[in-house]
Amino acid sequence: MKVLVWQWGRRGAGPRFAAALTAGFAALGGVEALLSLSTEAEILQGLEAPSCALPVPTYRGLGGFAWRTLQVPFMVRRLVAALQRLRPDLAVCAHPGPLDLAMIAALRRVGVPAAVIVHDAMPHPGDGFPLLFTLQRALIRRADVVIALSEHVAATLRAQRTLVPGKKLVVAGHPPLDFGAAGAAGDHAGPRRVLSFGRLLPYKGLDLLADALRRLGPRADMEVRVVGHGPESAALAALRAVPGVTVENRWVPEGEVGDLFAWSDMVVLPYREASQSGVAAAAIAASRRVVATRVGGIAEQLRDEPFATLCEPEAASLAAAIEFGLNNIGRPLASPVDRRYTFEELARKILNSQTLFL
Repeated sequence: MKVLVWQWGRRGAGPRFAAALTAGFAALGGVEALLSLSTEAEILQGLEAPSCALPVPTYRGLGGFAWRTLQVPFMVRRLVAALQRLRPDLAVCAHPGPLDLAMIAALRRVGVPAAVIVHDAMPHPGDGFPLLFTLQRALIRRADVVIALSEHVAATLRAQRTLVPGKKLVVAGHPPLDFGAAGAAGDHAGPRRVLSFGRLLPYKGLDLLADALRRLGPRADMEVRVVGHGPESAALAALRAVPGVTVENRWVPEGEVGDLFAWSDMVVLPYREASQSGVAAAAIAASRRVVATRVGGIAEQLRDEPFATLCEPEAASLAAAIEFGLNNIGRPLASPVDRRYTFEELARKILNSQTLFL
């Protein structure tokens, strides 16, 4: 059995998720796993870059996307030639992107079935690529199997009627995503370190975080970093005004993400909506405490995680959860973590989703 995993984003967690899923397939007996990434993927520039069997030139910006769109017929021909050389039995889209319909067209020409993993069924407020979910719906219609990373996402897909009758829909979980964070939480002198990381967009609830931190008041035992990239906003201004809070509005390169989680003792996700969270998956992999609002698929993702504290999407509830988390950093768990959901299990679930893939 040969499986090709593709994800053609340049930045963000998508390429790392694809590399981890490829490793998960490789860990299964009797499976040869191949990875396809953008030639410009940040993860390929690092010292521990994964092996990439099919590097694909992509684009930069909307102008680059428009130019690549014009080249799609030629792109499909090159992909067909590459697929005939690699001869996969199954292809898996690890995280949908704008050029994936070209891969689906190539896969159809060579008769290779495709599975698509859906992380989000709806755009979040502030998402910048206007056509992405239109293209994703077209991708879902053409896929043989759809994998939703939460029941929340699956329910949204059903409500949208995105799935044609007879389309196989499988609900899976988001495994912990390791960025190589070293060290243990609380293993340092000085204040407890609280991290809010990710895109600085309205749905992330940064206004809730600012209000919650004001309720907690100035604390000598807590240092907060808000790190990520997004438009300047009133919420960011409010956070900057809170004593002990530093806001870093910048893109965080792939190689620095692990260092951020290593710095932290606790990660706060004050979201107003969410499908599930790659930030939560990274925090869990780093064995950091997580405080998160009970919205969308977050509760589903964290319900069995002993390091997680869930709260309501309200400032008072969030403040109490942060207080609880601060008081428990470094304390041993009442029940040790026996085993967590892994990328190997996700890979096995995809293979078992249809006899076509066995």
